[in-house]
Amino acid sequence: MPAPLPKTPTRKMPDIQVFGTDDSQATRAGLRFFRERRVAVHYADLRKRAIAPGELRRFVERLGARALLDETSKPYREAGLEHLQMDDRAIVERLQRDPRLIRLPLVRHGNEVTAGRAEATWAVWLRPSGGSARR
Repeated sequence: MPAPLPKTPTRKMPDIQVFGTDDSQATRAGLRFFRERRVAVHYADLRKRAIAPGELRRFVERLGARALLDETSKPYREAGLEHLQMDDRAIVERLQRDPRLIRLPLVRHGNEVTAGRAEATWAVWLRPSGGSARR
């Protein structure tokens, strides 16, 4: 197990934000990925505090609303959303009302974002050159 990290990141540490829930296996895996590489992250639990509309808009602009919608989740099936034709605006409204529909974790590094588990992209972010990758 790696040594604990300080509360404040050092200058060389990348600024990573993770949005998810404590009971999400994918969120825990994402946090573990960064912890194993000794990277301090800013974690926001979506059950305690909803994602800000501007932050959600940033993910939608870069990935598209459909990429943020977890079509395999139980809340998605229970709401009968697989039978609805929704445009991006309707999807964003649903995601704001019910964060359980969001594909977790949402991870942001500067202007780069990912939805769901994306270890390959995260690894590129952590390279010393500070390279960026698109998802």
